Amino acid sequence: MNPSHSTVVQIVVNGVPLQARAGTSVAAALAQQAPGTARTSITGAPRAPLCGMGVCHECRVRINGRTRLACQTVCADGMLIHTDVGTAPGSATP
Repeated sequence: MNPSHSTVVQIVVNGVPLQARAGTSVAAALAQQAPGTARTSITGAPRAPLCGMGVCHECRVRINGRTRLACQTVCADGMLIHTDVGTAPGSATP
């Protein structure tokens, strides 16, 4: 087993400290926590990653102040993640 896969990093999701394995995508880390979603639609429906390869944009989150695709971003120690970015740029709550 590669030692980097057993390393744990600390991330903060919506103000809640969490641990994730190094090398895990942010989308995978979010999926392992309730409610397992990345955002809500404009109608309030929960949304989660659909494609897992950056095409659907259902996993948009704000990471360290920038909107990113959770499926394309690897968890890093100290990462500040805010879900529920919404549909319009700048619609996320900090």
